Amino acid sequence: MSRMIGTVSMGIRAPIIREGDNLVDIVVGCITDAMREDGLAPRNRDVVAMTEAIVARSQGNYCSVDDIAQDVRAKLGGETIGVIFPILSRNRFAICLRGIAKGAKKVVLMLSYPSDEVGNHLLDLDMLDEKGVNPYSDVLTLERYRELFGYAKHTFTGVDYIEYYADLIREMGAEVEVVFANDPRAILKYTKNVLNCDIHTRARTKRLLRAAGAERVYGLDDIMNAPVNGSGYNAAYGLLGSNKSTEDKIKLFPRECQDLVEAIQAKLLEITGKHIEVMVYGDGAFKDPVGKIWELADPVVSPAYTPGLEGTPNELKLKYLADNDFAALSGEELRDAIRSEIMKKDGSLVGNMASQGTTPRRLTDLIGSLCDLTSGSGDKGTPIVYIQGYFDNYTND
Repeated sequence: MSRMIGTVSMGIRAPIIREGDNLVDIVVGCITDAMREDGLAPRNRDVVAMTEAIVARSQGNYCSVDDIAQDVRAKLGGETIGVIFPILSRNRFAICLRGIAKGAKKVVLMLSYPSDEVGNHLLDLDMLDEKGVNPYSDVLTLERYRELFGYAKHTFTGVDYIEYYADLIREMGAEVEVVFANDPRAILKYTKNVLNCDIHTRARTKRLLRAAGAERVYGLDDIMNAPVNGSGYNAAYGLLGSNKSTEDKIKLFPRECQDLVEAIQAKLLEITGKHIEVMVYGDGAFKDPVGKIWELADPVVSPAYTPGLEGTPNELKLKYLADNDFAALSGEELRDAIRSEIMKKDGSLVGNMASQGTTPRRLTDLIGSLCDLTSGSGDKGTPIVYIQGYFDNYTND
């Protein structure tokens, strides 16, 4: 093997993106700058990825708290609404809640417990056991919750989200009542007009609510799914995947960006002569073992990608081959045997024992997670990620 380096993920610096910027020119320009300044040498099946934030910013895909309030009022009636299963996030949900509360007279806020959907914990499971509380069936009022569990703050943010969300609703002029339950139908005791804010379980939640007699049921994906007063929107995901921009402005998840990835791919082929895959990525899909947070607060990891990124890995487990099929071999003989086995693989390896333990996840989810970890979410200034060697295997020189 002449090449010793396998997969490499590199953050590529880019200018600050503004509304109306030409992302095709900017992304391709940053890659060619890296070729000239840092010796980047493109190869076929490299991957260029850009964070969803710069795509949405270039599109000007924003809305205001007032836009959200108007949409919520029109769809849910403007009286008492149940807001159920929000995630605990100042960046992701608090700004949305301001608009929601402004569009209602009263909000019955129903929080899941002991954690939200993406793993932000209000309390530990051990505390539920200690107090004899069954999270699958027990519905708790705020008073009962405080009596049992007191006042706890988030491990990393130091925020009491119960108090924070309740105060925010009051600040927007609405009454608030807080309850805790994990069955969405529990909200129907308080109101028949419900906005469910869960992300990946939203379809089931809507189905259960409608079957149980809810009158108006909308999800976050149904709010801001069309322009309000000329605002931005996302027809597929609404407020899902949005982030705080300012105290009264929200950046929505990007829309209609398939043409963008294909245009970047075509321009890179023209310049480099290499077929490079391109994708837009948001949150990665992985779990923090300490904070217990499952990262994926976006509705999908990748809203747009070129066709070469479709599918799942189709790989053999080298240690399985080494310990089983070729346990009697070593050195160059072992290497050659494994390389030969890899070269023989054909079609899907599903059910093949030699592939067990390889990750059966979509390529875009795996690569998007790698990109999210590479670019970070702070001040690195690398919203573009360049990956080489991801599709290599032990046979590639």
